[in-house]
Amino acid sequence: MSSGNTMTQTYSKSRQKAEIAFSNAQSQFFARTSAVEEPDPLVRSRNEKTLRLREARQAKELQDRLTLSAALAANRAKKT
Repeated sequence: MSSGNTMTQTYSKSRQKAEIAFSNAQSQFFARTSAVEEPDPLVRSRNEKTLRLREARQAKELQDRLTLSAALAANRAKKT
């Protein structure tokens, strides 16, 4: 091996094999990761629908709470 930090370092055969094996394993890992990150259209569609329904439910719950708060405030105002 050459000393220093040069671009043309030579490695032993076992080191080269290890580097190639690691590179292959890393490539397979990233291929699996990207496959998991790209759900099929059916899953994506279901997730989008779930999100829309959740947002609609939360908006309705907020509106209900505001309506109830306004009604309670009006009741209190009538009593005093």
